[in-house]
Amino acid sequence: MKVEQIYTGCLAQGAYYIESKGEAVVIDPLREVDPYLRKAEGNNATIKYVFETHFHADFVSGHLDLSKKTGAPIVYGPNAKPAFDAIIATDGQEFKVGDVTLKVLHTPGHTMESTCYLLRDENGKDVGLFSGDTLFIGDVGRPDLAQKLVTDLTQDKLAGYLFDSLRNQIMPLADDIIVYPAHGAGSACGKNMSKETTDTLGHQKETNYALRPDMTKEEFIKEVTTGLVAPPAYFPLNVMMNIQGYDSIDKVLERGQHALSPDAFEVAANETGALVLDTRDPQIFTKGFVPNSINIGIDGQFAPWVGAMIPDIKQEILLVTDEGREEEVITRLARVGYDYTIGYLKGGFNAWKEAGKETDSIQSIDAAELAGIMEKNEVNILDVRKKSEYQSEHLLNAENAPLDFINDSMAQLDKNKTYYVHCAGGYRSMIFNSILRARGYENLIDVKGGFKSLKESNQFKISDYVCPSTLL
Repeated sequence: MKVEQIYTGCLAQGAYYIESKGEAVVIDPLREVDPYLRKAEGNNATIKYVFETHFHADFVSGHLDLSKKTGAPIVYGPNAKPAFDAIIATDGQEFKVGDVTLKVLHTPGHTMESTCYLLRDENGKDVGLFSGDTLFIGDVGRPDLAQKLVTDLTQDKLAGYLFDSLRNQIMPLADDIIVYPAHGAGSACGKNMSKETTDTLGHQKETNYALRPDMTKEEFIKEVTTGLVAPPAYFPLNVMMNIQGYDSIDKVLERGQHALSPDAFEVAANETGALVLDTRDPQIFTKGFVPNSINIGIDGQFAPWVGAMIPDIKQEILLVTDEGREEEVITRLARVGYDYTIGYLKGGFNAWKEAGKETDSIQSIDAAELAGIMEKNEVNILDVRKKSEYQSEHLLNAENAPLDFINDSMAQLDKNKTYYVHCAGGYRSMIFNSILRARGYENLIDVKGGFKSLKESNQFKISDYVCPSTLL
């Protein structure tokens, strides 16, 4: 038996490949399915099933493409109603894969179709639990994501179902079982997940707040729902794509991989209404970029921030990337449902500049420069980290303007004032600055290195540390 976690840091997402005696299954596959196909082919294995733990909100799964290319049926748990052919399994149903078995454990709560898959080895021993978004390491799934979309249940009602699912289906299992969750720290599907991506169930029973044996249902509901903020706007759109279907990733890649000269790129930007997305490193972007382009760096939490910042998943997109990374960017956009990339700037920003096209830039200073400015003048400092991060620790004279709620944050700004903008490390602040720059805010100065560099410089007054109750 072979069990492999295929972890994608950008989405903090774990897909799983399980193989036994020449047969394999994939659980919660990503949009691009070639890696799973190559893995099975390299092992002379046949993919027998494609398992889904639920209808994902934070990414578009690759179930349809993988099923089409392998002939393997898609399997969901009870209550799932996809718009395509699938096996809707019953609670307790077993699926044989080589010498091992996967047993369906229906665990409603995160969503009503949420299902875990219990792995049994060739001797019938329970060895692993693929827990989806029901049980994370250190946390459990949010009970608010399915509201109003596919159910009329309130988040408290869903949390009550989750309490019962954990105690009736999961906590009675053996302590030595390995828990394989669908997400880790950084995902918005839970509020306080561990950086660890697997653990024993026994250790989770000892350390996970949601599995305390003496916890009442009322206490559980209160703790699970405390600290929740509105989920990213793209979540319900991804859920509907996962339920209803989508274009093949092959078609998306073909549509997006159009190399455009600077002249053609400029025409396309002016005539189509496409958003110009620059995915280069923030500190490279700041030195020069195509006017009105938005920076979301490919080497950060790219896909979730695209989803949070671009409200329409059908928005046409033109790309400025590091040369050679165009396909990677198109693929990673498609992971969260942004399928309408219509071309990229051939030769990247250097080609644009060499063609004599107009460019723009954003001033960026370090902590020492900011400290020097503050000695002489009063300044306006914007901290664009999440509210929970700001409340935990911040510069005493900084104002919180979370990137997550950029429209609300923008409403509190004066275009005639100069603002010094920082996040935690410099990634989010450039997203914030570029979006507002495109909207006519010209007096924004980026603080490179973010709060980390400001704190480590020992030149600023910092609030007392308060342990956050949530990381959302």
